[in-house]
Amino acid sequence: MRRSRPFWHLSPAEHSVWEAYPTGEWVDLRTGDRERDDPAGGGAWGPERTVRAEVLVALLLGMAPAEPGHTPGLRLAGARITGALDLSDAEITTKVHLLNCHLAETVDLTDSVTKGVRLRGCDLRRLRAGRCRIDGLLDLDGSTVHQGMRLDNTHVTGQFRLSRARVSAPRPGGDGGGERHLRDIRAPYSGEELKERGYVQDQWAVWAGGLSVDGGAFMRGLRATGGLRLIGTRFSGGLYLREAVVKAIGTQAVNGDHMETASAEFSGGFSAEGTVRLRGARIAGVLSFDKATVKAPGRSLHLSHMQVDELILTAEKIEGEVNLGYSRIGVLLDRPAVYPDAVHLNGTTYESLRGDWTVAERLKWVCRDPGGYRPQPYEQLAAWYRRIGHEPDARRVLVAKQRERRGTLPAAGRGWGRLLDVMVGYGYRPWLAAGWAGLLLAVGTTAFSLVPPTKIDPEEVRAFQPFIYTLDLLAPVSVFEQRAAWEPVGWTQWLAGVIIVAGWILATALIAGAARVLRPQSGS
Repeated sequence: MRRSRPFWHLSPAEHSVWEAYPTGEWVDLRTGDRERDDPAGGGAWGPERTVRAEVLVALLLGMAPAEPGHTPGLRLAGARITGALDLSDAEITTKVHLLNCHLAETVDLTDSVTKGVRLRGCDLRRLRAGRCRIDGLLDLDGSTVHQGMRLDNTHVTGQFRLSRARVSAPRPGGDGGGERHLRDIRAPYSGEELKERGYVQDQWAVWAGGLSVDGGAFMRGLRATGGLRLIGTRFSGGLYLREAVVKAIGTQAVNGDHMETASAEFSGGFSAEGTVRLRGARIAGVLSFDKATVKAPGRSLHLSHMQVDELILTAEKIEGEVNLGYSRIGVLLDRPAVYPDAVHLNGTTYESLRGDWTVAERLKWVCRDPGGYRPQPYEQLAAWYRRIGHEPDARRVLVAKQRERRGTLPAAGRGWGRLLDVMVGYGYRPWLAAGWAGLLLAVGTTAFSLVPPTKIDPEEVRAFQPFIYTLDLLAPVSVFEQRAAWEPVGWTQWLAGVIIVAGWILATALIAGAARVLRPQSGS
């Protein structure tokens, strides 16, 4: 029985699609020649491979009922689809699978509800799918999208696949605007050319704020000219950008502020020209930048206020500031050579540090804040060394903290701090006081043995002991009553004065240092 059609005429290609839809059969219009079947050149395909978008829309909206015993669906390969594929506000109950097709106009799924949508290896102008619900896959593996993608507040119950795709940001001035298409992304404009042609700051190849994906988001090998806007997204199965290359038009390559995901993979050759920003992200598993390259003139990695179970920072190169401020990290695996000169660590906490680091390298790491001295990074590092039983390393970190703080004080404070450092290591090296006391005792004992003091009361019967006399001078309060019994003579008078003053300084330094040790978390 001949099926009714709402069109006066269908081309042979359209007729094949119309007849195959009720049973979900494939219609393959490809020639088998790889070069001739490249969808990038699909604009030159003839009528034998041309299908009007309105025909496909009519099918998807129920013009051709299902064949009994079959599942209908649109499965089309190697077609040139003319006109806009406008399915906005529609409820589509069948799957859409286009393979190696050329779509000269926008694919619009805005506010629609649909089954799986697969546009694999296609060449399309633009995809608009804001506030859409897709019950299944959203698959654009290997496709080229010339004027960007809008997926804001979309919900995908399956996976989102954009691996090996090429996506370019839309022209400014409208939602994808402009009549001219971008030049083939395989030969993109340079950054300066894009600016000269009217591009403004932060153009987005993928605009996906609020996107929710119940499965994983796979963007491995993606090539994007323009940033990925992923603010407030949720990827229950993880985000995977291994070997992806993102070239920002403006300042930001990736903006994933407040993103929630099981894991995030910016690794294995991932490259970003522009800031990768994940401020406030919540990552239940691993955030990896292993063997990645991130370059930005200002802040290259903005990972502040983040929560992550494990952060891997073993990148090939990071050019620009790294900000980990106020983030909570379970395990931090990194290496010294990764970090640039500016690193924000104030407020950062971590449970464990991994990597081949010396204490000296970690000390250089915590003092790279562009804003100057911050006590918290030192205290956090010292707390970790204490937790793993490395108390001497913890004390070394805390001494370094006080030395760094000293540079922020006025001249008098710097002088007293330097004295505390030399005498007792700010209280974290009390053995230094013992060393100074031993030295003074040795010098005093020798000097007073050679030049004994005179007895103040000639009638008093008392034997002179150089060591006891020196010890009594060194103590802030006379213990052995030697000071009142003997009077130094000649140059030893100056020595006695020096020993008395040094004793007071040592005692004061020990008390001040002990106070610091008893309150090690103080930022003063």
